[in-house]
Amino acid sequence: MPTMSFIAMAIGGAAGALARNTTITLVQNWNNNASGMFNGLPLGTWIVNVSGSLLIGILYVLLVERFPLHTELRTLLMVGFLGAFTTFSTYSLDTLLLIERGLVIQAVIYTLSSVVFCLLATWLGMALTRALA
Repeated sequence: MPTMSFIAMAIGGAAGALARNTTITLVQNWNNNASGMFNGLPLGTWIVNVSGSLLIGILYVLLVERFPLHTELRTLLMVGFLGAFTTFSTYSLDTLLLIERGLVIQAVIYTLSSVVFCLLATWLGMALTRALA
């Protein structure tokens, strides 16, 4: 029997995935019909990542620091919804918490290594799959 936290995470994750897809689709449809400097850029993904980072900052202060709520509600919103909406929000929060703890060098290492290794991992996955498929 799943715990309430798992159920909350699943519900939030489903909502986050739907919100991500809807947002990206709407923004990309608008962007494809517009002419200008954003043409060709993954503007939908960028908006999802930036807005998700903003939301996780707001929710962290409200739900963890100021008005601690039940674990299930935090799990639904921060892990489930925002985790499915954008994993970049969690990465941003983790980095900022390192900085707030005075671990600036670790935050820089985490930031640089995340970008570099995630890009390399994506490239490797694509290259291996293309070679094998």
